[in-house]
Amino acid sequence: MGVDYYKVLQVDKSAKDDDLKKAYRKLAMKWHPDKNPNNKKEAEAKFKQISEAYEVLSDPQKRAIYDQYGEEGLKGQVPPPDAGGPGGATYFQTGDGPNVFRTFNPRNANDIFTEFFGFSSPFGGMGGGSSGSSMGGGMRGNGARFNSVFGEDIFSSFRDGRPMSSGPRKAAPIESPLPCSFEELYKGTTKKMKISREIADASGRTMPVEEILTIDIKPGWKKGTKITFPEKGNEQPGVTPADLVFIIDEKPHPVFTRDGNDLIVTQKISLADALTGYTAHITTLDGRNLTIPITNVIHPNYEEVIPREGMPVPKDPSRKGNLRIKFNIKFPLRLTAEQKAGVKKLLAA
Repeated sequence: MGVDYYKVLQVDKSAKDDDLKKAYRKLAMKWHPDKNPNNKKEAEAKFKQISEAYEVLSDPQKRAIYDQYGEEGLKGQVPPPDAGGPGGATYFQTGDGPNVFRTFNPRNANDIFTEFFGFSSPFGGMGGGSSGSSMGGGMRGNGARFNSVFGEDIFSSFRDGRPMSSGPRKAAPIESPLPCSFEELYKGTTKKMKISREIADASGRTMPVEEILTIDIKPGWKKGTKITFPEKGNEQPGVTPADLVFIIDEKPHPVFTRDGNDLIVTQKISLADALTGYTAHITTLDGRNLTIPITNVIHPNYEEVIPREGMPVPKDPSRKGNLRIKFNIKFPLRLTAEQKAGVKKLLAA
């Protein structure tokens, strides 16, 4: 199910709006990065997750999708029940089928905090501080000291000559898995992704457009490899569009598993074959048939390693990992007394 948003906010699944607000208020105050200067990296991650959980669970539509499909449903791994959601959504369509599904794009955690508390954090970008600003020179000119919810002077950066953040903020990246077969990752391939997004004209009005993105999958790419299309999210006033990030995922293969650049195959053999010799027949990911005679005695932890028959090395596809053959030896369930005596006699020799 991915992230458990109920667990993140420390509420149960029947939590009402007031319960969610109470939980968010407590946890956001506790984990705001400005309140954890000595543990800022962890605090930023927790603060972002708390904000994302509150955004989802406090929105009836997002919560309904999450309750039915989990985090994966919100973030594009299964189609939500309504394909025509609100304007903040971005849609994807693979070239392999007709499904178009919405990907949840979390809002900026600081924006949620400011909207909830009515205060900006010290790093929230309060503006330029010109004399005409009601939150700039007027307050400062009177010598007033205004504190944030943490008891810190939010205007100290002006007096200290330090600039505050300016310009449009960048929307959080939109991530979507890109499932690929072992064959596609072995040989490389090209995938076409159809996206629908909102773009703004000069007057600020938005309109839907569709684009086809081309993704060149390189031989040897691994699960977790990211392909980024800068600023292909929805356009909104005062916000730099989000980057679209596709993340390679590996489809399960009926024969092989993968360990780095190595391919692993497991063969089921009898005890007689393990003791007397075995020939493995394997079809590679590019369709070649390998015949591999094994004359060694095969014990339960034995591996036969075939050099350079694994996955291509991403930085140098002319090099390859190894093919590792493992064995699942089938032992007889029972032996007669005569068979046991014969085995003892043979092995004793």
